[in-house]
Amino acid sequence: MKIIKRSGAEVDYDLGKIKSAIEKANDTVVATERLSEAQIKEILDNIHDICSHMHRAMNVEEIQDMVENEIMRQQAYAVARKYITYRYKHELLRKANSTDQQILSLLEFDNEEVKQENSNKNPTVNSVQRDYMAGEVSKDITKRFLLPPDIVEAHEQGIIHFHDSDYYAQHMHNCCLVNLSDMLENGTVISGTMIERPHSFSTACNIATQIIAQIASSQYGGQSISLADLAPFVDVSRHKFRREVKEEHEEAGITLTEEQINEIAEERVRDEINRGVQMIQYQVITLMTTNGQAPFVTVFMYLNEAEDPQTRKDLAMVIEEVLHQRIKGVKNEAGVYITPAFPKLIYVLEEDNITEGSEYWELTKLAAKCTAKRMVPDYISEKVMKELKVDKTGKGTVYACMGCRSFLTPDRTTENLAGALNWDPNKGKYYGRFNQGVVTLNLVDIACSSRKDEKEFWKIFDERLDLCYRALMARHNRLMGTPSDVAPILWQYGALARLKKGETIDKLLFGGYSTISLGYAGLSECTYYMTGKSHTEKEGTEFALAVMQKLNDACAKWKADTDIDFSVYGTPLESTTYKFAKSLQKRFGVIPHVTDKNYITNSYHVHVTEEIDAFEKLAFESQFQKLSPGGAISYIEVPDMKDNIDAVLSVMQFIYDNIMYAELNTKSDYCQVCGYDGEITIVKDDHGKLIWECPNCKNRDENKMNVARRTCGYIGTQFWNQGRTQEIQDRVLHL
Repeated sequence: MKIIKRSGAEVDYDLGKIKSAIEKANDTVVATERLSEAQIKEILDNIHDICSHMHRAMNVEEIQDMVENEIMRQQAYAVARKYITYRYKHELLRKANSTDQQILSLLEFDNEEVKQENSNKNPTVNSVQRDYMAGEVSKDITKRFLLPPDIVEAHEQGIIHFHDSDYYAQHMHNCCLVNLSDMLENGTVISGTMIERPHSFSTACNIATQIIAQIASSQYGGQSISLADLAPFVDVSRHKFRREVKEEHEEAGITLTEEQINEIAEERVRDEINRGVQMIQYQVITLMTTNGQAPFVTVFMYLNEAEDPQTRKDLAMVIEEVLHQRIKGVKNEAGVYITPAFPKLIYVLEEDNITEGSEYWELTKLAAKCTAKRMVPDYISEKVMKELKVDKTGKGTVYACMGCRSFLTPDRTTENLAGALNWDPNKGKYYGRFNQGVVTLNLVDIACSSRKDEKEFWKIFDERLDLCYRALMARHNRLMGTPSDVAPILWQYGALARLKKGETIDKLLFGGYSTISLGYAGLSECTYYMTGKSHTEKEGTEFALAVMQKLNDACAKWKADTDIDFSVYGTPLESTTYKFAKSLQKRFGVIPHVTDKNYITNSYHVHVTEEIDAFEKLAFESQFQKLSPGGAISYIEVPDMKDNIDAVLSVMQFIYDNIMYAELNTKSDYCQVCGYDGEITIVKDDHGKLIWECPNCKNRDENKMNVARRTCGYIGTQFWNQGRTQEIQDRVLHL
């Protein structure tokens, strides 16, 4: 067994240290109040049994809590008081300088929790370590100075999760939709250099990647761009190539017809699209931002965003090239093509591409092949989204999500607050808008705290919602007064706004220009605890929907009170799923079907262990997407589909008719030791820890394998903590 020290380092379980601590406390009391040797042995045996049945590494605080409980169980109250006093004194000493050991363990690659905190960060890289070091300082400052004590306590107990506290000390927001069109068409400034409108598609792609890198270093969440903003530059290149072809042949004394000129020019256009798309893919993957990872970029592919027939056809060519290159993959260190994590791709299913014989059906078939091979693109249904997202004009609208699932609220802006040069009062405003941040509510904790008393459940729910509101307002108020100068690419040069130097971003925090997210987690376990039913069963569904409505009612009230767009967000737990699970086990023990796993379920999802058909799952979860307007995505777990593209297309057609946003999860692995390219499996090592193993050669070295899994709406490639790893292992196939 293993234990996680306060520094985050994982070490072997040592019963002798626990025994020594008990004996020291025991020796300080009078003989008549001491524990006997037999009692100490019983305490140690009980702790060993509890730890061995948890199937994860316990941390020091959990072990010490157990010791206290076991001493009290023996009615040795004087010993318990001495032990508790000893803990308290040492806690005060540690708090005097709370970050030193955390940072030192980071630098020595010895912090197990941080190593697996983010599945797309490599913690051995200097830039990642530097980001984590700064993060530890920020978290310490946030905890001690910036947040109210009750919010800090609730966060540490796992009652709520105050996201991204490692960036909170700075005036930074979460994620955004980049107004790339404004920046390309009207110019921008990058690192003090004026960038004018590009004169070719490849130049536009090059500028786009520079913009992406700058934005990624100015915020902590994901960013989304639309290929529709790049598509107009295909025709710019086309006209340039026509002139060049004509001039080249005239100089050579060759006369060509317009048809011949156009044919040669079109070949050059396709070649340029190939180079431009390759530039985006490889630069995004190889760029290293200030937080030590590739930019978290989503590329949106929506044919109906193109405003004229030619641009639409050019957009289709760009999408086709993006899909071809993603199917091919990128080479790893050994020169083998593997699945990259970014950029994430979203393909919109619409009337002209969803049925056989429709104009862009072949493009959709290519998307299906890409999903079967590389897990992306994910799919948005134009039909369903227009039903759910109705803006100020009264019309349904379609736009990209930010990052993995965060959606802006439908546009209600009435003026050009940001000074965008492409503002159109007759159209919805989406690109250039952003999210202020997230606080997530642990629904399972509310349920367990109520002890199955439904009246008490709703009472505690109200108290926790008030806690979340104050935490979210702390995020909002931290951004108030932020000068545009902190991130010129965002606030002055078009990505989000074109404000003046020295001007604050305050007006962009109200009136629907930006959103702020009330996250939630564990609806499945919450429902089971309160009703004894899965939320896929009628009684459970009714309760789960009532919980979701409660969240939405709270956001509606807060929005009316503040003019800030609060929105319910289906949190994509990554490391937090493990944190919440451990907190629940500590507070309530192991409850079957509720706290007996080292993870809790993301948002409204059907539990990963529940047997359910793919189509039934998507149809069931669609009702919860409606009640999760600030962010939602559903998935189905599928086997290798590369030889069954028709089945993938059937799922895509079902998505189009039934659910707004969904994805297919498959596997994409490679063992660098033996060349095996099937599924790398999860096994237990001699200490009971979950590890990855090649089933062919038994390689267990994570540095010598490539594993790609979708865990939170996006693909992770740097491995996961024990909670998330167990969740991946427990997943059942839906198709």
